[in-house]
Amino acid sequence: MELETQVGLPEALQTRHIDTGARALAQQVRGPIRRGEWTRHTSGLADELVQGNVVILPRALADDFLLYCQRNPKPCPLLAVGAPGDPMLPTLGEGIDIRSDLPRYRLWRDGVLVDEPNDIHALWRDDLVTFVIGCSFSFEQALMAAGIRLRHVEQGRNVAMYRTTLATEPAGPFAGPMVVSMRPIKAADAARAARITARFPDVHGEPVHIGEPALIGIADLGQPDYGDAVDVLPDEVPVFWACGVTPQAAIAQARPAFCITHAPGAMLITDLLNQQLASEPGE
Repeated sequence: MELETQVGLPEALQTRHIDTGARALAQQVRGPIRRGEWTRHTSGLADELVQGNVVILPRALADDFLLYCQRNPKPCPLLAVGAPGDPMLPTLGEGIDIRSDLPRYRLWRDGVLVDEPNDIHALWRDDLVTFVIGCSFSFEQALMAAGIRLRHVEQGRNVAMYRTTLATEPAGPFAGPMVVSMRPIKAADAARAARITARFPDVHGEPVHIGEPALIGIADLGQPDYGDAVDVLPDEVPVFWACGVTPQAAIAQARPAFCITHAPGAMLITDLLNQQLASEPGE
């Protein structure tokens, strides 16, 4: 397994620059999560902090999964890769313990979801490798700051996520469809939303599709595969971004004997500020 600074991770994470105020806020938010007091989704929680999807695999599968992420940077932009057996992620925050710092996990055996615990200390093994993948929650602050309303945030819901007919590039046993998140955006604002999110390639970047959902294999927006449905109003269009739940579709197909992921929407909240991942306009 390559070290974190050798897999093309964002420069802000390689240098480990953590703002003191961000660290304090992150620890304040992670505290209730670690104690099991917050077990819901994290959409709209600590809007200014980078959030991450999580995949934890045995060392024997880690190289293939690393390659899968590198071949599919839109749905799987890597934020961190842990050392085998080490549950700590110092590049993402002080004292982060991946065994307790997500609101809810998913335990997979032979590609089948068997449990959704709030803590995985009892499941931890010396051969496990943690991958943290960028999350679109991290560009929502920039959208809202630009006056673009997000209905799932306003309604306190998880974002709607769908399996598509867009195929990912295989690596070893990992392959499958891209999963996307959907946000209804006023038609007049859709192009602006695309430009804003394009500045955040490490958390999925610009949309992969705008408009007719059937063109990417989504039959009914009212029936998301993950998350919560929201209405699309007459003056809005559905806008779809690549989603870090994509690895869970690949895991269901690869059927590893043992795997742990985050529950969709229940993210790792880091000490890093979203603005640290933003490129300059025009870059």
